[in-house]
Amino acid sequence: MKLCIKKFVRQLTGYSKILRMSMTGMIFLSAAVLPAEHVSLIKISGAIGPITASYIERAIKLSEARKDACLIIQLDTPGGLLNSTKEIVQLFFSSPVPTVVYITPAGATATSAGCFITLAADVAVMAPGTSIGAAHPVSIGGGGAQKTDEVMKKKLENYASTFIESIAAKRKRNVGWAKSSVVESAAITAEKALEIKVVDFLAKDVTDLLAQLEGRTINGKTFGPSIKGAEVREVTMLMREKVFQRLWSPEVMYILMLIAIYGIIGELSNPGAIFPAVAGGIALILALFMGSVLPVNAAGVALIVLAVILFITDIFAPTHGVLTGGGIISFLFGSLMLFDTAGSVFRLSLALVIPAAIISAAFFIYVFGAGLRAQFLPVKTGKEDLIGRTAVAITPVTAESGRVFVEGEYWNAVSEEPVAGTQQVVIEAVRGLTLKVKPLTKG
Repeated sequence: MKLCIKKFVRQLTGYSKILRMSMTGMIFLSAAVLPAEHVSLIKISGAIGPITASYIERAIKLSEARKDACLIIQLDTPGGLLNSTKEIVQLFFSSPVPTVVYITPAGATATSAGCFITLAADVAVMAPGTSIGAAHPVSIGGGGAQKTDEVMKKKLENYASTFIESIAAKRKRNVGWAKSSVVESAAITAEKALEIKVVDFLAKDVTDLLAQLEGRTINGKTFGPSIKGAEVREVTMLMREKVFQRLWSPEVMYILMLIAIYGIIGELSNPGAIFPAVAGGIALILALFMGSVLPVNAAGVALIVLAVILFITDIFAPTHGVLTGGGIISFLFGSLMLFDTAGSVFRLSLALVIPAAIISAAFFIYVFGAGLRAQFLPVKTGKEDLIGRTAVAITPVTAESGRVFVEGEYWNAVSEEPVAGTQQVVIEAVRGLTLKVKPLTKG
């Protein structure tokens, strides 16, 4: 009996081992067939504008189609247009994919528009040595003169402070500091931002960021251990986005505006050249497009137009350069006032403005001025050029017929005063293929 019991126990033990091995195999097998986690990554560096909003929208749609665990937005920006920022915030709020804004690398900043974007993300992360803040608004949008009176400034400030407060409240971040970043242009370091709950955590790199996402719940979804080893797939800008992102800057618009001025006026002063008109027309269209999104100041545009008028006027008016000097001054002030200088994002440096003013003055004085003056010079080619020249009669010339030799050519000629052969004559007029001449008199 005892022998049978021992045998039965041994059989049960064997079955237990087999069961454990089977369960272990099934666990490993299930782990092997489970799909790996993926996350998308985009990198934003520079001013925030319409192209940035379009880039983020495309990345969110692509990340959703891929069924990514989240979308990481690597951010380093001095700010941008509040209108584009508002569009990005709305994209974050409606995104089906969790959004993670990561301010990096060390030394990076999320200023102005960047502060709004960071606070609007599902997860806000900063790298050590970075900063955030100074979110005082530059403009609500582009395409018009920015009024500088205190009433308009106050309205804009109130709008921006209310907007950022609502963002911080929705994401359960420090509302008081968010408001001060707009009203007082407050800025803080990454460590301080973590301390006062402006951001969720600090991460030294993307790997560290993914590791710290484990256990966090966003939109009802909890990140599991698999997020640590998630594959990061970067979504790069399309070629057209890269081109427009590089073109979208005050410096490029300023240069395009100058090309438009030079090209169009160059064509007017030299009709038929064609190339200046084509180049100027293309530059003008691009400048107008960029002016619809950049905060262009109408006073700056008016001063530049006044400078052009003064340059042109001084070509004809005997002012001995007084108008040209005024044009240079007007051009300098107009260039400096061309964009809203309330923020550091939209302004032209003197290193660009001063050479542009000198080149513009030289263009109008020497190039355009020479072209206009040439149109008022006497004709130097064709039949009209023969009038006043001296010729030699090769046959007697009468009121009815005669022949003269001028500029290597033989011409029919008539004269009211009889002219003897070999006598010199002066050409008075050209009538078809016949010259009207008169005898050359001494003195």
